[in-house]
Amino acid sequence: MKTPHTDINAKQAGVLLFSILIVALCGIVYELIIGTVSSYLLGNSVHQFSLTIGFFMFAMGVGSMISKYFDDQFVRNFIFVEIAIALVGGICSILLFIAFPMARALYELVMYSLILIIGALVGMEIPILTSLLAQKRSLKESIANVMSLDYVGALIGSVSFPLLLLPSLGLVQSSFAIGLINILVATINVIVFRHYLRHYHAMLLSCIGILVLLTGCIYYGTVLTRFAEKHLYFDQVIYSTQTPYQKLVVTRSTTTREQRLYIDGHIQFSSRDEYRYHEYLVHPVMSIPGPRKNVLILGGGDGLAAREVLKYDDVETIHLVDIDPEMLRIANELPMLRRLNKGSLDAEKLTAFSQDAFSFINEPGIDYDRVIIDMPDPHNEAINKLYSREFYTMIKRRMTPEGILVSQSSSPFFTRHVFWCIEQTLDHVFDNTLSYHTALPSFGIWGFNMARNNVEFPADIEFNIETRALTQAGMQAARNFDKDIAKVETTVNSIMEPKLYHLYIEDLRR
Repeated sequence: MKTPHTDINAKQAGVLLFSILIVALCGIVYELIIGTVSSYLLGNSVHQFSLTIGFFMFAMGVGSMISKYFDDQFVRNFIFVEIAIALVGGICSILLFIAFPMARALYELVMYSLILIIGALVGMEIPILTSLLAQKRSLKESIANVMSLDYVGALIGSVSFPLLLLPSLGLVQSSFAIGLINILVATINVIVFRHYLRHYHAMLLSCIGILVLLTGCIYYGTVLTRFAEKHLYFDQVIYSTQTPYQKLVVTRSTTTREQRLYIDGHIQFSSRDEYRYHEYLVHPVMSIPGPRKNVLILGGGDGLAAREVLKYDDVETIHLVDIDPEMLRIANELPMLRRLNKGSLDAEKLTAFSQDAFSFINEPGIDYDRVIIDMPDPHNEAINKLYSREFYTMIKRRMTPEGILVSQSSSPFFTRHVFWCIEQTLDHVFDNTLSYHTALPSFGIWGFNMARNNVEFPADIEFNIETRALTQAGMQAARNFDKDIAKVETTVNSIMEPKLYHLYIEDLRR
């Protein structure tokens, strides 16, 4: 048995340097997984990622400090740390999904515990590996090698997560896969440094056991993901996929057969009452007198808003812009969605663009008579820009002089300040605005805002198309707001000063 102070050879030093690269890669991915899960489930991605990064870095510092109390069995200590990270990090994602439906406090306890444990373990590794490499090279050279490879590994991990891991494996299987990489590194080090390990066989068996466990988790990843989603959504999940842009989930109730679409954990519509939402979104803006030859739909990749626009024979062109091609695909191919949208995405009048709405509207193109904004609620800073002064100004430039815009604007009851902030932002850009609301069983009271230039909105709007819910009298009543949802002074939302998603979080806490 060699002593721990015996110089390591070049091959062993190479294994350690490779381990540093992988350690950094895995550490940053665990951090991104926890931040992404929390953003999906709790919203406000800036808040969630800031807390995750902050506590993770703090925990790394604590781990580095703790490592100075370890003995000089560097190889053994490093392998123990790797085994612990592989186990805890590998199951972090599914633990978060299972904890979320139980209680918000439990979820946050699990989340912060995982951040602190994984961060501390990652922080322990760098001093251990630096000390081990210093036996072969100078301390100065060892620190330079460790830190440079640590940064390179972090770069590879941060790029691989959104471009490779998340789209191909999803959140749950990504954590299993990274845990598997961690335990493979530990196994390689056990074999390479077996002469330095007093309990070599026990450590190897531990590595193999966790290796088998995580391999099984990856193999049964789909089953485990469905198990987590079942606890998250309660209803039966009939379709689920992670795209490069978002998590798409379609559920069906086992009792009422009600079907729902969720994006990043937020409900987008229910088959039971989606017609109410889309009639109030589309027909008021389409029924106001004036040209409506060219129509732009921003969002609405489910095809339901397009279904309503197609009821107007004088519409010649519909451009639908949705950033996610997978959303457009399932809206056209998933039987439940195709039945609801009546195959609207196949209409000759409609052209769908898989493009960011902000980029699309900033490009040269035709001017539109009617613009329908059917975007998700502004629950993070990425969506915030689609409700900004700058975005509305760009849309205004792409509208005809008689053009009219409508935007879904969240709930004037649950997110009162958000609703009126959107109205105030539109009013800052356009000459005239009109606000109205309706009741949706799945969402509660829901609001919409219209805007136009030059001409005031008519006192009454007539509807000459077939509807299931919307009436002329109902629209007139929708323009009246009770005291508890009446207009409040807020602020204008902009990209430079993104106020809206902060208001969204604050409103939900009121």
